[in-house]
Amino acid sequence: MSTLKNKNILVTGSCGTVGTELIKQLLTDDQFSPARVIGIDNNESELFFQDQKYLSDSRANFFLADIRDLEKLNHVMAGIDVVFHTAALKHVVMCERSPMEAVQSNILGVENIVRAANSCGVKKVIFTSSDKAVNPTNVMGTTKLMGERLITAANSAKQGEGPIFASTRFGNVLGSRGSVLPIFQKQIEQGGPVTLTDNEMTRFIMSIEQSVRLVLESAELVKGGEVFITKMPVLRIADLAKAMIEELAPAYGYKPEDIAINMIGSKPGEKLYEELMSEEETRRTIELEQYFAVTPAFKGLYHDIDYSYDGEVSRSVDDPYNSSLQPVMSIDEIKQFLHEFKLLDRIGEDGEPTKRYWPGDKEETTS
Repeated sequence: MSTLKNKNILVTGSCGTVGTELIKQLLTDDQFSPARVIGIDNNESELFFQDQKYLSDSRANFFLADIRDLEKLNHVMAGIDVVFHTAALKHVVMCERSPMEAVQSNILGVENIVRAANSCGVKKVIFTSSDKAVNPTNVMGTTKLMGERLITAANSAKQGEGPIFASTRFGNVLGSRGSVLPIFQKQIEQGGPVTLTDNEMTRFIMSIEQSVRLVLESAELVKGGEVFITKMPVLRIADLAKAMIEELAPAYGYKPEDIAINMIGSKPGEKLYEELMSEEETRRTIELEQYFAVTPAFKGLYHDIDYSYDGEVSRSVDDPYNSSLQPVMSIDEIKQFLHEFKLLDRIGEDGEPTKRYWPGDKEETTS
């Protein structure tokens, strides 16, 4: 991609699921060919191993840094052309338990990225968000929504030849750490039961590779201030569980019909569906072949930006893409998706839980 070729690139949160894949694609795919890739993270151990992995690549450098530290960001961003900002607190439960920490990382951290990018003359900043930012019901989603708003406002308020700021909004990244896949896998390995909160719960899904492709292609498409959203398939979580039982149970010595599925009820604040965009956003969304581009509600204060793209499908979008109203994948299609992206090969890491808990669960069991 011409946007990234021979450019100096910074990836924040380089040890996270998306950050790791970004680093990998940037350094191993010849279509990108950056001059230099810097990864920063506050996870010392993972950063050490990441550094070791790319010892033979002189373009790669990794530094221990926190996005809460503006001075450090100014230091590592010097000479950088493009920033991919993936660092964040992403686990809903942890953000509910420590909301001020979520604010520090997911809101004030974005502010620091904006300030450092402006100070260092960065050309483009791409922020990674979540579909939980749409009509949020929890702290994590709310902080990601505020992060999107800060990025869009930064683009609107810039003067002169300042950075181009934009966001990408993900669905559920299957295979990421903390996703439902390893939980279901461990439950199946133990002979069940597999636990579901609601039989009708639906989610937009994407693979790690697809999520990173969205980030990289956004850098090519961006005009300034948009939120890019990949068109994603929808599945029922119950169908995902059934597909995984059919695929994995025999490997653990069970018959699929021997693995029970138990409904445990939805948790407070947990949506039965997800939305790709809000009703208000549809009025300013442009449909592309593979993406939606949500243009800013407030256009540039100092710039007249032409939001036109190659391969436009429509400038009239009236569907906010609620996952409960979209066609769902069949169980066979889910199996194909799991195998195509080798998602069943990635699960089973040490330390993954056998069930997911929600704020209040632990208190109820210990009181």
